[in-house]
Amino acid sequence: MRQGLLVTADGAVFRGRSVAVGGIRTGEAVFNTSMTGYQEIITDPSYAGQVVVFTAPHVGNYGVTAFDSQSTKVHARSLITRSMSPIASSWRSEQPLADYLVHHDVVALTDIDTRRLTRHIREHGSMPVAVGVDIDEAELAVLAASAPTMKGQDLVSAVTTDVQLLVETDQPRIGHVVAYDFGIKTDMVRSMNALGLDVTVVPASTESEDVMAMQPDAVFLSNGPGDPEPLVGPIAEIKLLLGSVPVFGICLGHQILGLALGARTFKLAFGHHGGNHPVQRVVDGSVEITSQNHGFAIDLSSITDRPLEEQQRVGTVDQPVAPFETPFGAVSETHRNLNDGTNEGIRCHDITAFSVQYHPEAAPGPNDASTIFDDFIDVMRGSSAETK
Repeated sequence: MRQGLLVTADGAVFRGRSVAVGGIRTGEAVFNTSMTGYQEIITDPSYAGQVVVFTAPHVGNYGVTAFDSQSTKVHARSLITRSMSPIASSWRSEQPLADYLVHHDVVALTDIDTRRLTRHIREHGSMPVAVGVDIDEAELAVLAASAPTMKGQDLVSAVTTDVQLLVETDQPRIGHVVAYDFGIKTDMVRSMNALGLDVTVVPASTESEDVMAMQPDAVFLSNGPGDPEPLVGPIAEIKLLLGSVPVFGICLGHQILGLALGARTFKLAFGHHGGNHPVQRVVDGSVEITSQNHGFAIDLSSITDRPLEEQQRVGTVDQPVAPFETPFGAVSETHRNLNDGTNEGIRCHDITAFSVQYHPEAAPGPNDASTIFDDFIDVMRGSSAETK
């Protein structure tokens, strides 16, 4: 067995063994609390630049299958587990997880004390780490300390598509959506196709006039990795689209919509990554258990004249942000995270635009929030009470 090491930027050392290829990888360490769905997670482009630590004690037992991949490659910089199964037991499995990781040139470690590592991230925040196989601890420590943080990084340009792609529905067609690819997951396109929508996926740099030339019934802003604020070009193009066509955003797309409306974003201490995050609908108090993957959040209070230190705050559940005015009219908060009070959704009153921070397409689940796509269809048809 080859020795594997993970060293954090602040010098903490975690020992394990390699289960895939050799080499060194650096990235921001984040922990994911999902019990299943490891393949969907590591192939999600939103994990570009990150080292994924699974809190589930046993990973890999049901193998991998091509259908579950959310992109054509593994985007996570590295994979860290407590125990990885050497065999796969599932009628759907096409190969063991370890073989899949080798094929995709992933440095992955097992036998790591993931409970201690998760506690370290919770106490000190997400931070750069270096992961290596058969390498000196001191060398890894230098690499970890010098690795860049996620703040200020534009990772979208590395994961977005280079070409425009039309994915047609096999259901009775009800409309056409242009989807900005900031790191779009396969299941997001599938979810829209299943509802009868043709989806044209376009690069993140696509100009608004080119989008409108396609005569879309709506524009979709996808998930993606990194800090949203450096995405100056896409934000400017979305501003030009607002008011001309219905706009719906998810995850990074939610943050981009918020920035286009004039809000700011801030980095969470250790982010939301997993399939068990409770989100409350402000309008009726109902709660959905959601799938999430993001390290930044919208601060709606930044629209006001509050000092910067008050803008970057974590809200409280019993004090939702009141409707506020933007250059595009009134905007309301629609969803709130029950764990820390951060914003999870917004809607515009005077133009047709709304977004959510969580992942309603799941992949992996749960599927509590999948009805938000039905709201999207209603918006396109001009009859959604949710956005009126």
